[in-house]
Amino acid sequence: MRRRDFIKLAGGAAAWPFAAHAQLIERARRVSVLLGSYTAADQAGQARIKIFLTTLREFGWEDGRNLHIDYRWGGGDTEENIRLAGELTQSAPDVIVATSDPVVAQLHRLTSEIPIIFTQTSEPVESGIVASLARPGGNMTGFQNFEPAIGGKWLEVLKDAAPHLKHAGALFSRDAAAHAQFLQSAQHVAPSLGMTVTVVNIEGEIERAITAYAEQPDRGLLVFPHPWTIANRRLINSLAARYRTPAVYPYRYFARDGGLITYGPDQIDQWRGAAIYLDRILKGEKPAVLPVQTPTKYELAINLNTAKAIGLTISPALLARADEVIE
Repeated sequence: MRRRDFIKLAGGAAAWPFAAHAQLIERARRVSVLLGSYTAADQAGQARIKIFLTTLREFGWEDGRNLHIDYRWGGGDTEENIRLAGELTQSAPDVIVATSDPVVAQLHRLTSEIPIIFTQTSEPVESGIVASLARPGGNMTGFQNFEPAIGGKWLEVLKDAAPHLKHAGALFSRDAAAHAQFLQSAQHVAPSLGMTVTVVNIEGEIERAITAYAEQPDRGLLVFPHPWTIANRRLINSLAARYRTPAVYPYRYFARDGGLITYGPDQIDQWRGAAIYLDRILKGEKPAVLPVQTPTKYELAINLNTAKAIGLTISPALLARADEVIE
């Protein structure tokens, strides 16, 4: 080999690591987002994606440039969410961002390797998704919605809104592990409020289940968080209005869509946090050591139009506690 050719070859070989490094930096990272509770047309889902993308841009990440984000919308359909979770884990993205207890539980069963950031998830420790809030210890971390005692708090809020109530039906699904704890908490508090709490199973036909319960007098509803209740919130709201049934819901957008009263965390803020965690994971941190964040504030929203429609007068004391009053 001539010396000149050898120098060219050696120089090219020396350049390979730099070229490879440059390609690594420029490679768009693949992120999959599974919104189990929403359709693509749902404004609540789009609001979460909007703050997620806005926050990512603040850290220099932009979809179509150095990120490729693959969105999947489960629309509250259990079977569809199972299918989508399988597709995402098979595609092996760099990170998965996911919502809701059933979806996150399914992803936990499918992979222990892909980093996963969750939101709208309750009881991650009790369900075995993470080892502890402070040190999750596996491939998952994120943002917890509710602690078990929230079931009793929802019942208290419902009673404050409708003091005449004697009974409450909890919209319940066995595929959400947290529902059992919410129900137990509500039933524990119920005697002190002069109430009873029973299960309204929504695993079958949701309209039939609510109608059978709400047709009887002096009854209210506890609407537990679940992809199915979120996706069908307008149907639930309309049924509650039809039967003049007071109901309490977990997220503010239920009230904006016609629900009577809501009590829950700021979900938009959790999606801002999900973007921050995504930035940290893409830069090399591990979910195992990123603490699961819990809500620092719960919001109370009241829809006075709905109260009026079902013949309910909300007390001034409860109105004074509200973060938002819809008129």
